[in-house]
Amino acid sequence: MPTAAPAPDALATWSAVRLAEVEAALEAALPQQAPAELGAAMRYAVLDGGKRLRPLLVWAAAEAVAGAPLSPASHEAARRCACAVELIHAYSLVHDDLPCMDNDVLRRGKPTAHVRFGEATALLAGDALQALAFEQVLGLADATAAAPAAQAALAARLGLCLAQASGHEGMAGGQAIDLAAVGRQLNLAQLEDMHRRKTGALLRASVQMGALAAGADAAALAALTRYGAALGLAFQVVDDVLDVVADSATLGKTAGKDAAADKPTFVALLGLDGARDYALALQQQAQAALHTGALPAPQTLHALADWVLRRSH
Repeated sequence: MPTAAPAPDALATWSAVRLAEVEAALEAALPQQAPAELGAAMRYAVLDGGKRLRPLLVWAAAEAVAGAPLSPASHEAARRCACAVELIHAYSLVHDDLPCMDNDVLRRGKPTAHVRFGEATALLAGDALQALAFEQVLGLADATAAAPAAQAALAARLGLCLAQASGHEGMAGGQAIDLAAVGRQLNLAQLEDMHRRKTGALLRASVQMGALAAGADAAALAALTRYGAALGLAFQVVDDVLDVVADSATLGKTAGKDAAADKPTFVALLGLDGARDYALALQQQAQAALHTGALPAPQTLHALADWVLRRSH
């Protein structure tokens, strides 16, 4: 039987509690002082903006596996993973916006980091945010006195998951395909491959890391991996739709930039209605996956998939 999702107001209440903790942790982790303007650029790129979907997926996956409240050890692991995935996401946006990449001037409703701080400082800020993400995950090994060997093993597994999502198998590989595809037509399989890497890999890893933080067994992890893969692709399809139908003020970034740059998109390939139908099918795939892993509390993940489909920015 389908799982009933929480009402939108319940999801909003749940999200507010989880995100308050993430914001406080990010604020504490990001340096107030760093050489030159590096610390200011790092904080500018991360704080005061963004949907924070990846941290929410970490929390929701952990709770889907273990229920709520989480044990103190699982809670600490989930909090660190939630910070780490947001730091990786922020670093990727700083680098993607650079003139040598997408050359964008607007992000999260404000000038991009390289516009505000210069290209060199923005590049270094992205590098430092990536390193800080791994500090968050690997620091789990020293975070608690209980079961230090188990915590160290978990930290290593989480770090590997994050690295694979970020590198040539994931975001960096997807961005390389994206840059090489300008002005070319990609078929559906090629477009899916690009976005499973560029966008989907970190969304999938967010779900996997949350599951691992809560001690997921193989069946639960497999189910949540399928959920994350479908949701990650759905997110990108919706992004392509919004790039066509929304304005820059709503999006917080430059609308219509993909078409202007002659990039392959799901809308260009499938048409607007076809892309919307495909996003709906992917959302349904994601939600169906939640019923295959004997998860005790999948409702919030179900609701987040609904949110991805209906989002306006």
